[in-house]
Amino acid sequence: MKMPIWLIAACLATSLPVQAASAFKPVELKDQEMSELRGRFVMPGRIISFGVVMNSTWTSSNGDVIGAKTSMTVQSTVEPQFYVSTYSSAGNGAHVSAGTGSVTGGAGLTTGQGVTQSVRAAGDNNTAYNNVDINVSEANQAPVVSQQGTLLTAGNPVTQTGGAGNLTVSATGGGVQMAIQANNNQGSSLQQIAQGGVLQNTTLLGGSNMVNNLTQLNVVLRNNLPGTGALDCDLNPLKGLRNTGY
Repeated sequence: MKMPIWLIAACLATSLPVQAASAFKPVELKDQEMSELRGRFVMPGRIISFGVVMNSTWTSSNGDVIGAKTSMTVQSTVEPQFYVSTYSSAGNGAHVSAGTGSVTGGAGLTTGQGVTQSVRAAGDNNTAYNNVDINVSEANQAPVVSQQGTLLTAGNPVTQTGGAGNLTVSATGGGVQMAIQANNNQGSSLQQIAQGGVLQNTTLLGGSNMVNNLTQLNVVLRNNLPGTGALDCDLNPLKGLRNTGY
């Protein structure tokens, strides 16, 4: 026996939360929008906090360190802006031999879309890490945000100089870029989020360097699991189907 159309509509109307009802209103999607749809979806209003944290660190063979951390959080009460903190420390003071390696090509690595990671080495005993982490959690309310560091604005990059090299953090392409140029021709590091993509690029020309590039995407979803009363409300309309033979 076929279920009457009006009965199906009644069950849907009584079982869906009020905030989800708007999701079933017909909305025309363009072909371009359809081509960009990927994976699962989250109901409107479920995301209560979204943040980006980027770290870049270069450690030379004698222990000199230079690096920076930049972070941005989007919440209803927080203005989305990048804040930068830089750091630098001296190693054991030993002499660092100039790098003699040579790396050619790779121009297309900076024009890729999505996530692009590359490590090119022309030296010995180097270590390089390019990592992207996505952390999704649930909470009843958005976490408290404590903005620390220097506010990054267009045309005003944040710089740091140390024994390991020179670092520049700048606003570019609607995002942020962290670039390290190591001293003594040891190489360079570039990390950026811009134009819908993540780029992590390390070039090593000397020896015994350690490079770390990390990008973290932190998403907090509202913990709105239905309670016992809400579940009973959803199931009660279905009890009548048994009496009518459905």
